[in-house]
Amino acid sequence: MDLLSIPFSDLFTWVIVPLFIVLARIVDVSIGTLRIIFVSRGYRFLAPVLGFFEVIIWLLAIGEIMKNLNNPVCYIAYGLGFALGNYLGILLEDRLSIGQVIVRVITKRDAGQLVESFKQKNYGVTSINAEGSTGEVKLIFLIINRSNLTDVVDQIKHFNPTAFYSIEDVRSVQEGVFPLNKPGFLSSKLNAMKVRRKQK
Repeated sequence: MDLLSIPFSDLFTWVIVPLFIVLARIVDVSIGTLRIIFVSRGYRFLAPVLGFFEVIIWLLAIGEIMKNLNNPVCYIAYGLGFALGNYLGILLEDRLSIGQVIVRVITKRDAGQLVESFKQKNYGVTSINAEGSTGEVKLIFLIINRSNLTDVVDQIKHFNPTAFYSIEDVRSVQEGVFPLNKPGFLSSKLNAMKVRRKQK
């Protein structure tokens, strides 16, 4: 079937409008996912700005749905855009590598070599002796920039592939020792906009 032979009104109703809804939902849900992540990490000035654009784009999308209630393709487009928007938002947040995380490592092995390798790369590392359910263990703490997470995990796995480790987001950090690598332009600007909680 030749698209040129389809009346423009049908083309608009069954192709253009659903495409617009998909794209609008991808954009507004992506923005919404980033907004929620920014709120949880303390970027309280940036989050309302994102929220403004998010709701405007959502209104445009839902407006087209209300105009085309008899068009089932629009409903499918709305759901598809929502799903893709969630995926894209998480992917964007991962690419931005915003904020810091805490890494905890528990190992039965002597961790001197691992701790020394962290220190050589200028990571702030704290290690203590602890007692686990099966005996004595070494407990290692690091607070690092998310952009360095892959490097740290690679070092842990190289030192001990079976070591237990956990990773958690950190809302705010005061002082600390971090590698002297330069963050990306966007990441550095976002970090500058972050609202840090006052220390009590």
